[in-house]
Amino acid sequence: MKALFSSLTVIALVFVLYTGIEAGDKDKEVTLKGKITCAKCDLGVETKCATVIVAKKDGKDVTFYFDAAAGKKHHSTICNEAKQGSVTGVVGGDDKKRTITVKSVKFE
Repeated sequence: MKALFSSLTVIALVFVLYTGIEAGDKDKEVTLKGKITCAKCDLGVETKCATVIVAKKDGKDVTFYFDAAAGKKHHSTICNEAKQGSVTGVVGGDDKKRTITVKSVKFE
């Protein structure tokens, strides 16, 4: 019985530590570099305007959608003409639609 209890305790501890590490990575601030543009007007993938950054990840183009507030704030700058730049923030979403909660944007 003691062996079973000890084993379950170790398994629970490993699980708690693992999920803690995973949660810490989700709130990590990153800087993405690439083309900041409009998902509708430039990329043609949306029916409404949306501010995005297209960055390279593992050699492929990956599109990250700005959060609503940052999207509105920066959209007039890029809607008619895409610009190279960098975005710092926290990445979220899933493989189908990745998002970034924007802390800062720098245009080149």
